[in-house]
Amino acid sequence: MNDTPETKTDTLLESINSPADLRRLQPAQLPQVCDEIRRFLIDSLSVNPGHFASSMGAVELTVALHYVFNTPYDRIVWDVGHQAYGHKLLTGRREAFAGNRKMGGLSGFPNPDESPYDTFSAGHASNSISAALGMAVAADLHKDEPRRNIVAVIGDASISGGLAFEGLNNAANTPNNLLIILNDNDMSIDRNVGALNSYLANLTTSPGYNDLRYKIYRLAQKCGLVSDRRRGLMLRFNNSLKALLTRQQNIFEGLNIRYFGPFDGNDVATVVRVLKDIRDMDGPRILHLSTVKGKGYAPAEADPSTWHAPGRFDPATGRRAESEPKTKPVPPKYQDVFGKTLLELARADKEIVAITAAMPSGTSISIMQKELPARVFDVGISEGHAVTFAGGLARDGMRPFVGIYSSFLQRGYDHIVNDIALQRLPVVFCIDRAGIVGEDGATHHGALDLAYMRSVPNMTVSAPRNAEALRNLMYTAAHITEGPFSIRYPRGAGKTVDTDTPMHKVEIGKGELLRDGSDVAVLTIGTVADDAAQAIDKAAETLGINAAHADMMFLKPLDTTLLEHIAAKDCPIITVEDGTINGALGSAVAEWLTERGLSRPLVRLGMPDRFVTQGTPAQLRALCGYDAGGIFNAIAKVCAEKCETVES
Repeated sequence: MNDTPETKTDTLLESINSPADLRRLQPAQLPQVCDEIRRFLIDSLSVNPGHFASSMGAVELTVALHYVFNTPYDRIVWDVGHQAYGHKLLTGRREAFAGNRKMGGLSGFPNPDESPYDTFSAGHASNSISAALGMAVAADLHKDEPRRNIVAVIGDASISGGLAFEGLNNAANTPNNLLIILNDNDMSIDRNVGALNSYLANLTTSPGYNDLRYKIYRLAQKCGLVSDRRRGLMLRFNNSLKALLTRQQNIFEGLNIRYFGPFDGNDVATVVRVLKDIRDMDGPRILHLSTVKGKGYAPAEADPSTWHAPGRFDPATGRRAESEPKTKPVPPKYQDVFGKTLLELARADKEIVAITAAMPSGTSISIMQKELPARVFDVGISEGHAVTFAGGLARDGMRPFVGIYSSFLQRGYDHIVNDIALQRLPVVFCIDRAGIVGEDGATHHGALDLAYMRSVPNMTVSAPRNAEALRNLMYTAAHITEGPFSIRYPRGAGKTVDTDTPMHKVEIGKGELLRDGSDVAVLTIGTVADDAAQAIDKAAETLGINAAHADMMFLKPLDTTLLEHIAAKDCPIITVEDGTINGALGSAVAEWLTERGLSRPLVRLGMPDRFVTQGTPAQLRALCGYDAGGIFNAIAKVCAEKCETVES
């Protein structure tokens, strides 16, 4: 028996610095690579949280794609990007992965600025097919040699989005060689019928079958039996015949797109074989892979929803840090205040309904859903439909509350304008994750909602400074009879533990003077009022500056009476908002002053006219200059400039 210590050999993953290294391996080694990627993800994400379950489920697919295709010459377009961590590990970013989602580190999503292997920006759902189709057509127009393969990877949730269907329709009617991979980790489109299904799936993807199929097609074309115009009919007939033989049906049968599957997407050997078989086929194709979200980690497989982004956890036990018992009461998250208040309002008014776009737990609409399921509608990743659906409900007497993240609601902007505001329908938009959201970065920051809502006629635009104000705004919105009403609030918790205070109506367009002063006036909207209050206190204590502080609460309509009070002081004005400085509070105040011929020094603090990177909310607010420190610096600067002007 050998008693010498066992030396640790290098893992296969450690030898892979690019997909070219992966392609040097033997097929039999790929399962080990998959196992090592999973172990790496478990160890890394347990201490530096991110999107866990999706990436775990897509490991085999990721390995197979980079093994079969010549990336980055061949393009892989990831939808959303939640599943792309394995992709990052295989494309030269393994050593940098410890900085994933951190300021100065890797983006949490595919980002073309980060790597040539990230072919298109990701973060929002349903865009992969359209983007990949554009690349496929570009490759054809450029006559790229050798042939450039384009692959879109889309999930079963994302493919429900309207843009995905638009892309599919265009792909079916445009010459291209696009491969669409449906990563199905939740609901099955096709019914599993066992051995016959497996046999036909293997048969129809074999090189021999497809060579014979192509020769028959060319012969029929030569004999004048079929034309290019009738090619679509043949494809639909082929799909329908396969459905008849397998007693299965799927939504792709009516498209001019060849369909293959479903296959086990967590069997890397199968995925590699199928990809090799269909890689060089002409025309658009759909490959349906069934995967297990959270694959390889039992807690995530058992509860994939919770483990989508679980936060920190113990790899050995699966205990999540968020599940640890709290030693003292903590303030609830704004989304939970919203969810509980919504249920409270719905209990009192049977006309109130709630709509979410695939985020019932993320918005806490799930709280109402548990008690009043018939009045809660999860429309899937279809924000535009959610808005217009709410309009239809409102048109016939219901009171819809639409809960959607700020950056996702952008997708429904046209519907907000034409289907809601134009008709002055009483739809309440509850805009979650408004402002800086943190580690998810540029695609998820709620930077634009104040500006884009302010530009819509008939729209009331509001933002509470705390949980109590959120409840009062919701109560007010529940009693409007005409016109849409938007309420935006941030990710995370406020400062108040007791949020069950009685609600009352607030006067629409009425702000509140929290503190009066004459040296400078600070105007805030939303929860940045806390940082402003800290900065004002510090300025008074350390610099003797007497600052006024007004919580505007409403961006539209503006409280002009409060603005007149501020303007009468003839002092510098600082506006602070957790959103873009272009088109929102700072712009509104500047316009108001200009229209009245008033000249006041004006400093606008908020998110700059650029996309903000990832980092903690505290880091990013400091970076943008509107945390307590940034507001204090602005107060000190404008007051110093005022004194210099007076002295000169």
